[in-house]
Amino acid sequence: MLADNAGAVPFAGGTDLLVNWPEHVEAHDRTYVDLSGLAELRPIRWTEDELILGAGTTYWDVIRDARAGSAFPLLIEAARQVGAIQIQARGTWAGNIANASPAADGVPVLMAYDAVVVLASRDGTESIPLDEFYLGYKQTRRRPEQIITRIRMPLREYSFQAFHKIGTRRAQAIARVGLAITRCGDAWRVVASSAAPTICRCPSVERFLQEQRRVNGPDDLLGPLGADLSPIDDLRSTADYRLRVLARLLSHEVLA
Repeated sequence: MLADNAGAVPFAGGTDLLVNWPEHVEAHDRTYVDLSGLAELRPIRWTEDELILGAGTTYWDVIRDARAGSAFPLLIEAARQVGAIQIQARGTWAGNIANASPAADGVPVLMAYDAVVVLASRDGTESIPLDEFYLGYKQTRRRPEQIITRIRMPLREYSFQAFHKIGTRRAQAIARVGLAITRCGDAWRVVASSAAPTICRCPSVERFLQEQRRVNGPDDLLGPLGADLSPIDDLRSTADYRLRVLARLLSHEVLA
């Protein structure tokens, strides 16, 4: 259907689509392909070395999965802060990825767990690491004829994991600043949200931590963060606020 209808928009939970529906009149004339009835996209699957989330997997599906809470606790933390329970029961992890908001709650933890996005079309399948999926603000590598079919995450032993969402409320509010951190062996993953045009990893910060440089306080992390991020001033917060809050969060976790 997507291949035969140029410009058609695939969706599942519809939570991002419908929240602004009354104001976005131009969206009413587009063609939408509802994927929510495809049972093949729904299940959570475990293999010996991976967790696989079907594209229709909701936040609530993951919250209810005891093994997910043990192996990937940041998924549960993030899922419980995505809107109210009604949104958690309908919104999908794949939709959070595809919507490409720089303030997404689910994407930072997926990226910190080295998630891979699997896309499919009539021409076959394609796998893209989530940290390479975004091209710019609201721009992704998904082609119009493709849908996300699943999200794969490797099973690993993590020595450190943390997730923070700074907003006006713990849930039902857009993040002013978000941060996800994991450490597996000597490898760090530091992912920031609401601090750049896309959710993004912070390679300079990761190298700083991997090299075990001394951190005396937040100011020591402003340089690496500034090399990785380009936050802006907007109605939710300022660029300076975002960098300084991220530095404080990182410093708190590293020095804890």
